[in-house]
Amino acid sequence: GVDDMVLLSKISEDAIVENLKKRFMDDYIFTYIGSVLISVNPFKQMPYFTDREVELYQGAAQYENPPHIYALTDNMYRNMLIDGENQCVIISGESGAGKTVAAKYIMGYISKVSGGGEKVQHVKDIILQSNPLLEAFGNAKTVRNNNSSRFGKYFEIQFSRGGEPDGGKIYNFLLEKSRVVNQNESERNFHIYYQLIEGASQEQQQNLGIMTPDYYYYLNQSETYKVDGTDDRSDFHETMNAMQVIGIARADQQLVLQIVAGILHLGNINFREQGNYAQVENPDLLAFPAYLLGIDKDRLNDKITSRKMDSKWGGRSESINVTLNVEQASYTRDALAKGLYLRVFDFLVESINRAMQKSNEEYSIGVLDIYGFEIFQKNGFEQFCINFVNEKLQQIFIELTLKAEQEEYVQEGIKWTPIQYFNNKVVCDLIENKLNPPGIMSVLDDVCATMHATGEGADQTLLQKLQAAVGTHEHFNSWNSGFVIHHYAGKVSYDVNGFCERNRDVLFTDLIELMQSSEHAFIRMLFPEKLDADKKGRPTTASSKIKKQANDLVNTLMKCTPHYIRCIKPNETKRPKDWEESRVKHQVEYLGLKENIRVPHLWEEDLLFLKGVQHLLQSVNMDADQYQMGRSKVFVKNPESLFLLEEMRERKFDGFARVIQKAWRKHIAIRKYEQMREEASHILYNFKERRKNSINRNFVGDYLGMEDRPELRQFMGKRERIDFADSVTKYDRRFKAIKRDFILTPKYFYLIGREKVKKGPEKGQIKEVLKKKVEIQAICRVSLSTRQDDFFILHEEEADSFLESIFKTELISLLCKRYEELTQRKLQLSFADTLQFRVKKAGWGGGGTRSVTFLRGQGDVAVFKAGGKTLTVSIGDGLPKNSKPTKKGIPQSRGHRKQPAPSRGAPQAPRGEADRAKGGHCLRGMFGGAGGLGNPPTGACDPPALGREREPAPRAGSALPCSRRVLLLHDPCPARAERVPLVLCPSSMQRKRSVNQRPPPAGRPKPQPKVTGPRCQALYQYIGQDVDELSFNVGDVIDILLEDPSGWWKGRLHGKEGLFPGNYVKKI
Repeated sequence: GVDDMVLLSKISEDAIVENLKKRFMDDYIFTYIGSVLISVNPFKQMPYFTDREVELYQGAAQYENPPHIYALTDNMYRNMLIDGENQCVIISGESGAGKTVAAKYIMGYISKVSGGGEKVQHVKDIILQSNPLLEAFGNAKTVRNNNSSRFGKYFEIQFSRGGEPDGGKIYNFLLEKSRVVNQNESERNFHIYYQLIEGASQEQQQNLGIMTPDYYYYLNQSETYKVDGTDDRSDFHETMNAMQVIGIARADQQLVLQIVAGILHLGNINFREQGNYAQVENPDLLAFPAYLLGIDKDRLNDKITSRKMDSKWGGRSESINVTLNVEQASYTRDALAKGLYLRVFDFLVESINRAMQKSNEEYSIGVLDIYGFEIFQKNGFEQFCINFVNEKLQQIFIELTLKAEQEEYVQEGIKWTPIQYFNNKVVCDLIENKLNPPGIMSVLDDVCATMHATGEGADQTLLQKLQAAVGTHEHFNSWNSGFVIHHYAGKVSYDVNGFCERNRDVLFTDLIELMQSSEHAFIRMLFPEKLDADKKGRPTTASSKIKKQANDLVNTLMKCTPHYIRCIKPNETKRPKDWEESRVKHQVEYLGLKENIRVPHLWEEDLLFLKGVQHLLQSVNMDADQYQMGRSKVFVKNPESLFLLEEMRERKFDGFARVIQKAWRKHIAIRKYEQMREEASHILYNFKERRKNSINRNFVGDYLGMEDRPELRQFMGKRERIDFADSVTKYDRRFKAIKRDFILTPKYFYLIGREKVKKGPEKGQIKEVLKKKVEIQAICRVSLSTRQDDFFILHEEEADSFLESIFKTELISLLCKRYEELTQRKLQLSFADTLQFRVKKAGWGGGGTRSVTFLRGQGDVAVFKAGGKTLTVSIGDGLPKNSKPTKKGIPQSRGHRKQPAPSRGAPQAPRGEADRAKGGHCLRGMFGGAGGLGNPPTGACDPPALGREREPAPRAGSALPCSRRVLLLHDPCPARAERVPLVLCPSSMQRKRSVNQRPPPAGRPKPQPKVTGPRCQALYQYIGQDVDELSFNVGDVIDILLEDPSGWWKGRLHGKEGLFPGNYVKKI
């Protein structure tokens, strides 16, 4: 089947049903109609709701991935942040179609993709935990659905301007209270009753008088106690945990359970006729509910068998007690049970709201999960109210889609064929009209205002008055026991019996007084009424409440940008892969899906730029019959054409976004690196001289490319994070230099070497070997000299490590940070010009200590002299000890944000060599230009050093400088790290061709000899940090296109041009 049904070649109900069936049978439960999501209940757990899908749909365009509820949710979330407008999603469909589960997935997705700290996480926990709590007290098994919402809820998740959920509010509608005292066959009461019976501890069972469910009258009427696939015991613990997370006190949790148990025991109080009056059949059954509710049992007996009524006579009023008959007493008992349960439910909703409340509202996403359209064998007052709310929601859908779009065609002067659809406003008016003619709810309220007794009399009066008021309405019929309404979802017959009593919804003052006498403050808090206040006007009825709530809800939704999920129930068996064609077709018809597809699609553009829009449409070769130009908008006939335009626009926007992102990330990275430099510099401040070409360099962390080095990663944990990785030089007891890979993670540092395999199938091969793995807290201290060298000593418990790293400042700053995180104390750093380190007692003559003495020498390159157990290191003066990185405001070279150069440059050539180099131009390959990579400019007042004169960049059109060759002669003794360069410069230079020379007038020019420009060879590996940089390995030969005094050169390698650091290479 197709992902989006606007792409169906034939638009009919049968084609829609067939497409949905194909997808359903292949386990694709989601399908689009444009921006509307269709969801078919699979009646099983689907595999595509994992973290992988969350990652896949986050930030993706709607049609980038298969249809999914996550795509719609992500679209809502991003629209809220980008447009600054509140969003809402209206989830509609009949009972059992999967609306509640859809709402859960929306909340779960938002919780995962939105950021936030501790407070935000607390709000997320409440949002997620509110589901099991409200389901326990508000959901029940019905004939059509094992977890049917028996109340409506609009959950508003409130966000900060940064998109973090930091508040919320729940609006609840019309809890089906009648279920507390009465259930139809094969249905259950609310889940909480069965959860309590199954999950209560032995102590709770004893304290609350918990028995088996068949013992309670309020549970045994339907003889249904279990639900397939539901674990009431486990759900009870989840409900109690949810109360804890939401912040309900333990004492209040216990009283909530007491009231739930008290209602069950209240239901077991029966009455018998005694001289036309009701009498409690078994007075012993009064004691336990009275104990649980904290009231006197005799007073309970009195209040459920008699009622206090006010009588007015001759201007005076007096109260008289009227004894009730059995029917009235049963009604009073049930009214108390329903009143208690409703107030507990309202308390739970209010507790959730209190836990999430915020002082000011910024952005919000509303999720409407409301009971679906219901048609039962016997439909009463509750079904009437539920179906009325669904009519109102259908009206919104029609107003905002079909009707609104077609009205727009008229305004825009578009030629089109009107789409026939059922506008259900006529049904809404039939139910809620106040006058001319009065609606069903108005007639019902009038009858309730004049009724004085319970029973069938008032209901029959209602039926007669309805016939007189709306009997001729085309969507209304009456029958002997009730009336029929032609809803958008079909005809529904309502049994009028009980309509008036349930609409009155009055809790008698006697019962309120009774509960206000409870010894439990919590129960008294649930009944805050002031009974002595004068009563004026009509009491509020259930129908007027739901009418007001429904209209308030509509107003709230109309202020948001709406999104729609239309849920479909594929069968009545509640089994996967079971498809009832006629049932699905009926839902497709009344949901108006065909009309949705047929509405032409709109591409909004300001037609002030009319010619520009026409040019765009012509440039994509769109046929003239595929679109119409309105007065201010373009109307596109086929969705394929619309998708083409949208896709092209998305590509353009994507390109623009990448440019902006790149610039922003670059800006953020520079600021971050500057901060890291500042922090690292503070460690050495006033203690150690700094190198010119390292003080301003960026910190990269991973200089080895660990992601692509499994041979090194094998020594670390699978998820161990790399803080720092680079090749360092380790010196042994004889001061012999050995290369090691130094890797720092949050808990360890590793030294990895290489050895030749001596036996086995890999004999002769060089393999990586873990030489050392040390816990960071095992480092005692770090020693450094006061000079500008790169040496440092890590002092450990058994032996020390004498190391040299050109990135020592970055390494030590990270080491200090990790050490402080692990030990809650600072790592000791010592600075002196004579350092000692201990060596392992291995081998003949091993063990003991070695000394390293640092002396003032010449130049920036360390000169070693080893003698016995002492190493002398000579190095010239560096930057003063109080040097700091260059501030952002001071102009810097391009190099300030790039990969750092090696800090140990080549030594200066002997004077004779420098003279022969004609001002030292040939030495720039070794010294990295003016100041080396990453340096700030030396400044106008600095005297130019020999061999470091700036060479002006070649002008456009001029020939590049000649090639120079620098050969490095290595000392065979590894103890001495000096390298002496031999600089060779060819004296001949190619003459420049005059740019003004007139070319030959005719004929093919002779082939010119290929000019070989200057080239260089890589001394170090470099991995480009930006798109305009070259990456290369040691030994790669690069063509030099431009040498810039900043230290950044431009070159060509393997046909690609880019920038690279000049002091990573030598000229050849």
